[in-house]
Amino acid sequence: MDEEVVAVGHDVQVVDPDVRNYVYGLVTALGGFNGEDADRYVLGDDALACLRDIKRWLKLYDEKNNRMDVARCLGEANVVSGDLLPILTLWWGTGQKSKHMTRIALACLELLVPLTWPLEIHSQMTVNHHRHTPYLLQAQVQHKRGILKAGGSNLLRAAVRIALPSMAVPRSERESRDEGILKLMLYFLRNVAIISPNSRLAAEGDEEETSRSSTINAFHQQDALALILTMCSNVGDDFNLQDIVLLEILFHLVKGVDVEKLFKDEEQAGTDYASDLASILNKEKMARREYQKTAPTRHSRFGTMIWVKRDNGKMSTVSGQRSLRDDQQTFEKMDQSKKWNKPKPRRKQQDSTQNNNFNMPVHLNREATEHLRTFVEEFLDSGFNPLFTHVRKAIEREAERVLDINTRQFFYTVGWFLEAERVRRARQTRRRTAQNSGKAKNIEPDSYGLVAGVLNQETFITLNRSMQSSLDNKEWEDLNAQMRCFTQILLTVQEMAVSPLEDDQEIAENIQNRIFYEETTHDRILAIVRGYKDQSFGYLDSCTELAHVFLRMLERYSKDNADMQIRSRRKAKRKQKKADNAEAEGAPNDEQDSEAEEMEDAAQVTKERNFDFKRFAAKFCNQACVDTFIAFTGYYKELNSEQLKRAHRYFYRIAFKQEMTVLLFRMDIIALFNRMIKGPEPMDSTKSVYKEWEELVRQIIRRLIKKLDQRPALITELLFSKINSTVYYLEYGHEKQTISASKRPPAEVVITSTEATTRESQLRIVVGALVLDGRADLVKWIKDVLDSAADEREVWEIQEETRLLEDPEITTIPNPMITVKSKDDFVQNAMFSNATLRLFMKIAGFERLGVEDVLGAAWIVPSSLKSEDLRNTLAEIKKSLETPFPSDGDDDPRKQLQKKDRGSGRGEALQGTLDVNFGSESEGEDVPEGPLFPANPRSKASALDELKKKRKKKTKPSAERDPLDEGTLEARREARLANSLSRQAKIKSDLFIHASDEESDAEADKEFFRLEEERRKKQAAEVKKALLTGPGHSEKTKGKGKKAAARKRVSDTGAGTDSKRQRRGSASSDVQSDADGDILMADDAGSSHSPGGIDELLGLGEDDDDLAFDDDLAFSRDRPSKPEVSDQASDPEEDAPVASTRRRMRGGFVIESDSE
Repeated sequence: MDEEVVAVGHDVQVVDPDVRNYVYGLVTALGGFNGEDADRYVLGDDALACLRDIKRWLKLYDEKNNRMDVARCLGEANVVSGDLLPILTLWWGTGQKSKHMTRIALACLELLVPLTWPLEIHSQMTVNHHRHTPYLLQAQVQHKRGILKAGGSNLLRAAVRIALPSMAVPRSERESRDEGILKLMLYFLRNVAIISPNSRLAAEGDEEETSRSSTINAFHQQDALALILTMCSNVGDDFNLQDIVLLEILFHLVKGVDVEKLFKDEEQAGTDYASDLASILNKEKMARREYQKTAPTRHSRFGTMIWVKRDNGKMSTVSGQRSLRDDQQTFEKMDQSKKWNKPKPRRKQQDSTQNNNFNMPVHLNREATEHLRTFVEEFLDSGFNPLFTHVRKAIEREAERVLDINTRQFFYTVGWFLEAERVRRARQTRRRTAQNSGKAKNIEPDSYGLVAGVLNQETFITLNRSMQSSLDNKEWEDLNAQMRCFTQILLTVQEMAVSPLEDDQEIAENIQNRIFYEETTHDRILAIVRGYKDQSFGYLDSCTELAHVFLRMLERYSKDNADMQIRSRRKAKRKQKKADNAEAEGAPNDEQDSEAEEMEDAAQVTKERNFDFKRFAAKFCNQACVDTFIAFTGYYKELNSEQLKRAHRYFYRIAFKQEMTVLLFRMDIIALFNRMIKGPEPMDSTKSVYKEWEELVRQIIRRLIKKLDQRPALITELLFSKINSTVYYLEYGHEKQTISASKRPPAEVVITSTEATTRESQLRIVVGALVLDGRADLVKWIKDVLDSAADEREVWEIQEETRLLEDPEITTIPNPMITVKSKDDFVQNAMFSNATLRLFMKIAGFERLGVEDVLGAAWIVPSSLKSEDLRNTLAEIKKSLETPFPSDGDDDPRKQLQKKDRGSGRGEALQGTLDVNFGSESEGEDVPEGPLFPANPRSKASALDELKKKRKKKTKPSAERDPLDEGTLEARREARLANSLSRQAKIKSDLFIHASDEESDAEADKEFFRLEEERRKKQAAEVKKALLTGPGHSEKTKGKGKKAAARKRVSDTGAGTDSKRQRRGSASSDVQSDADGDILMADDAGSSHSPGGIDELLGLGEDDDDLAFDDDLAFSRDRPSKPEVSDQASDPEEDAPVASTRRRMRGGFVIESDSE
């Protein structure tokens, strides 16, 4: 009914008359003031029932129908100031012991909470809401004035008294009714703290009666602050569900309060007030002076139009008397006419958050400042950690009582109290220093444990997650609160790092390491600064302060930690590479993806790298960041010294530290800097940073003039923002040279089908894979190339035959190579990137020129391919295209192609040198495939004779040698091969395998171990003797030992046979019982030792131990023959000892690679 359009001049029915009459009747029956005693309120006969009926009307009519009619009627009836508050005053004075009066007082409190509930303007409001909200806002201000009015009112204390019995009950014994009473009391205090005069509505009465100062004073006088402090200190123990309400009360008490002013002493506050007043008067004086320069005259009501003649002779018309004042006003008038007002896009309607706006500063009187400072100090000492730790846990688990607005309140309140703690410490330090006559060393430092509840890893995780979420969802006010909190955490950690306490320093070092370790934090700060557009000034102030503090602390920390590491999170490119490889192979195989590969991909997303601060600071040198700080500097007349210093430091870093002054060479930026110093409306010259700004602007303009001489193109670029290429050109005078990285060729693919043994079958598989991949055009191109090459090769062959027929003795010319030419860029790229096409070209006989496999490499048809070969290949391709290709199942040609393992070649090489094929272990295999052991070493005599023959052949003149024909060479080659095979067979059948290997001889084993024990004792004695006699003895016996060893080697060939057989027999039994791969001594020369190497280093002579592993002929392959000592005695080079090489062993046998 009330939403219908009503004609002008007719009355609008605001509320349904029936509803109004019924509500007014309930208010009248509730009670009133007695005529005999006008100051005494008298309850009605059924006042409790009336209160419950009013509550029922509010719930069932207003809330159910989403209207405000009943609340409007109660406001018009003045039920709060005229009935509810007098009833509570009556209960406080006389009826506290009466249960009936206590019930009535509780019913009044139940009505006060919804009637004082804060109202917000939001997008879901109806016409009924818009009609009643302005009146209800004014009514709530009147309600608050009645609650806080002077004259000994104890209404807040009465509300607290109602909830005291429920507070006294232990938490484990409380019922839902007790929890509800506590909630009512706290919500009532919160509503009183929230209500404030609306700036868009006309004020009624004295605004000071409902100001923040009056609220804080009333809370202090009526013990509400003491109650809040008590409950905050016991959150989690006695009060579990009241944490969010307590947070809201604190938020609305401290929002907008300047912490610096809160903790100033009285003398300092008085001085600041005087200086502020002087500053305001000075501003007013300057404004009047500027106004008097161009003040209007008594003839100013006449119209004016003037012509301005420009340099090119054209005339411009300017209207208005402002253009007559001076040239500057005339030019400004012209500029305003030329200015393009860019149309702003229609912004999405956002809900108003007037009650939660913390950007508006609040002024407190001296009494309220003292009360709030006392409460804040006590809260920091006892209630900070319990409350905020409990609230953070509730936010993390997303408890039902937590709303979206509470997250914003949490971060802002945490930041505010952290700043209060820092300022309080500074104030305490000043006061203690003054009391100790300036001796700060006598002051006992305090720990930062009072605020440690928000300096842990859990809080940092919650803060980072919330900042990223707010940034992604463009929730700027939430992000503003989170930036303030993060900034205060950084400043607190900075002070902890210079604390005299070592524990605080270690904690600060740990916190900085955690914060600066994540590169995502660095990127988030950069994104916030670069992403500023048209947010509020509070948001702009917060983001610039955060960037300023973060950069300074990170720079200092990186200097102190030269090897600083950060964790970089980047998207893994492995999946993209897999997709490319699968495309090259013809068909992806999804079954190959496993959990291990996914874990490997995830591990590659995060990696550590060294941190370079210069590289990070350079990220702030872009036009977006400059625009953000320029927008902040545009408020220079309202900024204080700290804020101006913040902007000055950024521009100084840009211009001089990073040498990117070009970014500041823009017309509006230069005009702003010039206006700040020269005017009109310049910066206040009494500020401490004025001299620094003046010098900065002077240097920037000086560099601009110098750069204009060097780069005349800068005159045009002054009108525009600078991109990276423009900045580089203006800085260095030439374009930036970029070198494109060469692309890697795709992995080689091979045919996995075992049936594809012929070239025809291979061609069918490759052609089918290309056709099924939609690359039939590439197959057609290959056909055209083959056809053209065959024709060209056939013509050449005919010409060559004709030429030979004409002159048979003429030398033949090899076939010329034919270059494979791509028809377009697509085919040229496919020749490099399509692995299937490359395999196709190889099978067709094409070859790639050059060693480097790069894009654009030349492919040719080699001269070895005749025209007939090319015709056959073309015919096979055409034959493959005649039959259809299966596109599913195992016969799919794409599934028969597989990427070649890059490490296969290396693996085969290692297999040939490290792995020994011991044959099959199956029974009955007498002749395995190939030799089991190295080639049979030749005897010493034969090796020496062969060496002498080689030397004789070298001395024979080449002219005396008869040329050998091909048959003789082939016969010798076959003889050498047969000799080698026979030697290998002997190794297998005679040298290492005997019938006695499978027998067990106890007497032989006993004799073997006895000889071994004697050799060990003898060797130990010789070592001891060598150590006692020293190196001189070794030098004397060196030559003698060499000759003796040579003689011993010849004489021991026959004597070592018995011991050899004994060792072989015992070793075979040992191998069966021991699996650790011991080396077996099974050679007739096993008892001989090398004259050089380890033996001579130990100083051993001719009586040395016979067991020398390094000279065992059974363990050497192609061992070089050693000449006799008598033949080499004249060679002085043979006197030097040669250390024997230690051979690699595997499975009990020596394996020597070809390189050795």
